[in-house]
Amino acid sequence: MAQIELEVVTPAGPVVREQVDIVTAPGFGGVFGVLANHAPFLSTIKIGELAYKQDGSESALMVSGGFCEVSDNKITFIVESCEKGTDIDVDRALKAKERAEKRLAEVKAKGEKINMVRAEAALHRAIARVSVAQKSN
Repeated sequence: MAQIELEVVTPAGPVVREQVDIVTAPGFGGVFGVLANHAPFLSTIKIGELAYKQDGSESALMVSGGFCEVSDNKITFIVESCEKGTDIDVDRALKAKERAEKRLAEVKAKGEKINMVRAEAALHRAIARVSVAQKSN
């Protein structure tokens, strides 16, 4: 099977650079998949799970915000943050999810729109971290 080069980069540096079979990612228009020799395109990336398969083995990353480019049989993600599923502490992620849900309920009750956006983003990050961690562990 033909492969595509996957590169994931954060402000702290590269996280992944491997030849893979398929990549699925959370774009703002929905989840999309990319195989080898895909047509060139750009997409924004939202908080969620970036998954890839390599020789039958599946891996998952939690990514938050950024964009990706597909060109010349390479897909490059430049994201704000990225965590490997195996590095995520599930218990800690579940506690963060609970805190985010509580905070979201509080700001909704007060009608604080700016804080609501922050609380929603924290909740989305926590849910993504839990999902990726549970799939990887």
